[in-house]
Amino acid sequence: MKFEQVKHVGVVGGGIMGGGIAQVIAAAGYRVTIKDISDQIIEETRDGLIEGKWGVKRAVEKGKMGYDTAAQVIKLVDFTTDNIDLKNCDVIIEAVPEKLDLKQAVFKELDALVKPEAIFTSNTSGLVIQEIAEVVTDERKTRFLGMHFSNPVPVMSMCEVVTTPQASTDSIEAIVGIAKASKRAVSMVKDMPGTYGFILNRVFAAAAKEARKIVDDGLASPEDVDKAMITGRNWPAAFFGNRGGIGKEW
Repeated sequence: MKFEQVKHVGVVGGGIMGGGIAQVIAAAGYRVTIKDISDQIIEETRDGLIEGKWGVKRAVEKGKMGYDTAAQVIKLVDFTTDNIDLKNCDVIIEAVPEKLDLKQAVFKELDALVKPEAIFTSNTSGLVIQEIAEVVTDERKTRFLGMHFSNPVPVMSMCEVVTTPQASTDSIEAIVGIAKASKRAVSMVKDMPGTYGFILNRVFAAAAKEARKIVDDGLASPEDVDKAMITGRNWPAAFFGNRGGIGKEW
């Protein structure tokens, strides 16, 4: 599957994350189908995408999105509780809870159903991609990558594209192309067994560990550590206070 052939993207897992992923991809002009396990979750996802804090309606009101783009998103995103509606997708983005066995079960079922040329990606925040892909065929492994978005997706433009030794050049170029078309800032990362986290979470975890040591050693208060990072590095939030500062402008 080449980048220019991608027209239809399936997002497996709704909620704020899945809905946000669907929103930015539909804004780029792709048809998107969100699949989740219940009508209730589907309705909550639909409401969040349109009416939520980071949804298209508020984005238009705040001048973050044009009316025509918002209308396009609403038109291009559909919803389902049946995997059969994903069978002709060109790309699958999995955004289910961060449990290896759950992700593997999702991909095992989809591997037997979705057309063989489709690219599979996981939005895992740190699980090893090759371990998630253990359950799919060897051929599918050449079209299996990580595609980690930062939440809330419409506000945070980061996308880590995680590549495995098996991933084909066409698959990598297609996923990078979709991310860039969706106005994501792409960071390339190599998948590494025996680790957890890619760039964002590993760097933050190391910094958070040092911040906690500074406080535990009595060198500074939590408030002063946060203040130093927010005012000295222009972080919207730091380690100890409310991390809901992201996206306040929406």
